[in-house]
Amino acid sequence: MGATLGAAMGMARAMNSASSPSFVIQRGTGRPDPRLKGAVVAIGNFDGVHRGHRAVIAAALTRARALNRPAAALTFEPHPRSFFRPQEPLFRLTDERAKLRLFAGTGLDGAVVLTFDAALAEPAPEDFVNDVLLHRLGIAGAAVGYDFRFGKNRAGTPDLLASEGARRHFAVDIVPAVAPEGERISSGAIRAALAAGHVKEAARSLGYPWFVSGEVVHGDKRGRELGYPTANLRLDPSCGLRHGIYAVRVGIGSDRYDGVANFGRRPMFDVGTVLLEVFLFNFSGDLYGQTIDVAFIDWIRHELKLDTIEALIRRMDEDSRLARIALARSGEAFPQLGELAV
Repeated sequence: MGATLGAAMGMARAMNSASSPSFVIQRGTGRPDPRLKGAVVAIGNFDGVHRGHRAVIAAALTRARALNRPAAALTFEPHPRSFFRPQEPLFRLTDERAKLRLFAGTGLDGAVVLTFDAALAEPAPEDFVNDVLLHRLGIAGAAVGYDFRFGKNRAGTPDLLASEGARRHFAVDIVPAVAPEGERISSGAIRAALAAGHVKEAARSLGYPWFVSGEVVHGDKRGRELGYPTANLRLDPSCGLRHGIYAVRVGIGSDRYDGVANFGRRPMFDVGTVLLEVFLFNFSGDLYGQTIDVAFIDWIRHELKLDTIEALIRRMDEDSRLARIALARSGEAFPQLGELAV
């Protein structure tokens, strides 16, 4: 991880503890929450809440401050691609809860989560503006990315939204692509990086180390027998992260622990189940049933099938050594997550 990203993420623990639990979550377009009345909204799918998305959020925050209005994200669940192509598994960078926690860490006042279904996809773009944005949500402004599309047949464009804004008297900010070194940041490119195990590359585009959350479940206890007791998580089957060994940082509430993790099938003991197995350094305790966050800091190696248990233990010792080095280089890198009331 580059020094700049590591330093930026090094502020995470202090900022996390200062996050406000008053982040407002409104689902659907029923009676608007009065705390988000007249908000300026950043609109998008925001899978990953990456640096390009954060530029849109920053534009909404700036406009909201100028108008003395609240700022919120307006996002969609399920992901529209899952609605239009339900037969194709989608590797989500962030599930709904992770996305909301990331929103809450940006300074937004809240989020509006709209169900993406035929009722939302079919109306003409002008009807979406009139019925959803103005009549139901009563927005004062909107910020969108340069490639945002909405309405029937994705006919709505940022320019159309800006034209409607000028006509209907709400502000619209169109944010250009974020393309450091000429490479446009996109959720698809980040998925591809993670599929290759390039978690540091993914972190540069995201602006934070990619993470997953899950409940610790019982495993076969084999790690404990080898001197490496692990916290085991079952990730969504659509998770496209490359199988292998990673240096990780784990969040348990407000506490952080360094560790090393195996994601995959454990070729020496393969029973057909894909697991994330995390060994935490300097930790002892019972985590079963608790939900933890696991941030992927660096790639160590691919999975191996070794000849003996002794060889496996030596390899695990070396993995731990390499993970400690990678984690020491990363500073206190961890995603900035806000608190949710629910």
